Amino acid sequence: MGKGPTMKDENFTGNLEEEILRLKKERNAVILAHFYQESEIQEIADFVEDSLGLARRAQETRAPMIAFAGVHFMAETAKILNPTKKVVVPDMEAGCSLAESCPPGPFAAFKRAHPDHYVISYINCTAAIKAMSDVICTSSNAEKIVAHVPKALPLLFAPDRNLGRYLIKKTGREMVLWEGTCIVHEVFSEKRIVQLKVRHPWAMVIAHPECEENVLNHADFVGSTSKLLKFVQENKAQEFIVVTEPGIIHQMKKMAPDKTYIAGPPEDETCSCSECPHMKKNTMEKLYRCLRDETPEITMDEGLRKAALKPLEKMLELSR
Repeated sequence: MGKGPTMKDENFTGNLEEEILRLKKERNAVILAHFYQESEIQEIADFVEDSLGLARRAQETRAPMIAFAGVHFMAETAKILNPTKKVVVPDMEAGCSLAESCPPGPFAAFKRAHPDHYVISYINCTAAIKAMSDVICTSSNAEKIVAHVPKALPLLFAPDRNLGRYLIKKTGREMVLWEGTCIVHEVFSEKRIVQLKVRHPWAMVIAHPECEENVLNHADFVGSTSKLLKFVQENKAQEFIVVTEPGIIHQMKKMAPDKTYIAGPPEDETCSCSECPHMKKNTMEKLYRCLRDETPEITMDEGLRKAALKPLEKMLELSR
């Protein structure tokens, strides 16, 4: 790492990667990063995983400080699971369009309108939504979570309607769905994916279940980020059209470097719409600063934290 980038900062001396590693050791911190982060952040992190994996790492760590390179709800989840640890983030403005699509007030009214329903909430939501849920799920364990709910109980699923529709199709369970979506997974173009398949007839289309149904209909495999990564390693195909945030391709190239990966195309050929603008708010410079200054820090009302903890712990217990 001796030839990495440097940064102009009155308190910064030397190599950026080296300084981050020095500060990490000095603060006795652990760096957690999601698959959708920039490649240099993935490379310097202690653990790079999906939402479920990162929740487990947050729960298991003994480090007194967690530097979370992801989006706000992920760092919030780490704080819910670790109330005595300091959780810092590179950029407090790194939010989530899906979490923002489900504000607490309207969701509380939605829940009141379905008083007998068992509430399963996707982890991509705020602590306030988690606190109103019976159990949390991720895209990698959602089918398993649904299977644990007695069939006599009607289900309410939030906030991602696309993942909810996918689960209805996969499990046969009817659900009342909150109409939330992810801006990234909405932009993939069915037409352009079909065109790619014509140009690459041997390529397999692999997609995240947050994508729209018309896109999922063209997928050879649908799965969470961790399952997509496992699939490209184990499948004999040599080409893959990857229909999710393209940050995952960095890990795919590391795990199966002899294969070819084509990022799923958005409708607008002139934009980078398939890249999550929130994930990309995090940079190496901001990671350095958050370790140096121990801020921005995630804080939370203890009553809210305890209410959100219960459905999270239930998810982790059911996912063992």
